[in-house]
Amino acid sequence: MSVNVNRSVSDQFYRYKMPRLIAKVEGKGNGIKTVIVNMVDVAKALNRPPTYPTKFFGCELGAQTQFDSKNDRYIVNGSHEANKLQDMLDGFIRKFVLCPECDNPETDLHVNPKKQTIGNSCKACGYRGMLDTRHKLCTFILKNPPESTEGGSASVKKEKEKKNRKKDKENGSGSGEAGSQENFDAPKAVDGDDDDEDWAEETTEEAQRRRMEEISDHAKNLTLSEDLEKPLEERVNLFYNFVKHKKDSRTIDAADKEILAEAERLDVKAMGPLILSELLFSVNIRDQIKKYKRHFLRFCHNNKKAQKYLLGGFECVVKLHQVQLLARVPIILKDLYDADLLEEDVIFAWAEKVSKKYVSKELAKEIHAKAAPFVKWLKEAEEESGGSEEEVEEDDENVEVVYSSSARELRVETVKPDTPEKEEDDIDIDAI
Repeated sequence: MSVNVNRSVSDQFYRYKMPRLIAKVEGKGNGIKTVIVNMVDVAKALNRPPTYPTKFFGCELGAQTQFDSKNDRYIVNGSHEANKLQDMLDGFIRKFVLCPECDNPETDLHVNPKKQTIGNSCKACGYRGMLDTRHKLCTFILKNPPESTEGGSASVKKEKEKKNRKKDKENGSGSGEAGSQENFDAPKAVDGDDDDEDWAEETTEEAQRRRMEEISDHAKNLTLSEDLEKPLEERVNLFYNFVKHKKDSRTIDAADKEILAEAERLDVKAMGPLILSELLFSVNIRDQIKKYKRHFLRFCHNNKKAQKYLLGGFECVVKLHQVQLLARVPIILKDLYDADLLEEDVIFAWAEKVSKKYVSKELAKEIHAKAAPFVKWLKEAEEESGGSEEEVEEDDENVEVVYSSSARELRVETVKPDTPEKEEDDIDIDAI
């Protein structure tokens, strides 16, 4: 889950994203501490060392902090909730990340330990300025400057300038020739008056190209999938349109892996069978179960929640073709069961409660009544560990009906803990 870097911006299409903080409390008593599990990823999105926001938390909370860079462990002593730290991170971002002019987070810090100053430059709008160093974190930053902004003698500066010409892009610098702190703060004559500052940038074509690459790379770090930030309904509609395009272009038969990948990308995998039911099932559902078994199996195998959504899709199909399908409910359920798309305990749980989530209560009762013989047979077969299968008569009709949008009304439900799964042979989906 990601959030806007500047959380005062509510635009869901805001390009600058960061992961939401994940905090884990460890230890007891006086040894209790909070580990910020994904501090490295958060700091990368902010283009700051992970020690800076961690130390900022310590300064704000009056708590000691610990850094273990080798193992990516960043710790604040005491017990602190993730939401509290997330709100506190907003303060760090306002003070040390966002540009004072344009409010964009495309900034770099430039530390001059000799003069005890911290410069701030924005690659988005060109702002140049100095940070207010009264915050306690500034003392830490001055002692631990970013890797590309350490000070040094004139000879060291010249050597670093040569190296930084090659490492300019990796260091994310926006300054002129070398992209180092020395070139940022000092005048062009390195040995000149140290009190003057040259904020000019190199304007050669090569330097401009480098800066454009830096901005592009920086934006990639800040930008995550915008689709994941959209509400559930929009993500479901995106998935619906994706599958519909595959169907309309007649490429859906071999697109089962692509469809699963898109559902996982949009984080709607569990609801996949509901959408597939609407688009792939019609009055000829029995034949279509066989034809698209692989597509549904990728979602339903060992996924009880997806199987529940498949039952919801099944109810919607019956609703749209009541005349042809209502009497055939038990045989269709058996087809779904035989195709390994539904497990016994999921069917039993569905049969115990009549729901009006997908169809009217009256129709749901009718569907459950028609399904009763199959459910009874399934229970007896399970108890006896065998038995003869009843054949349910059905007639095949070739009638195509266009689906209405009402078939995919969705609600997010709280799922009760599932009962332990029955043992069964492993199914290799890719081998199907």
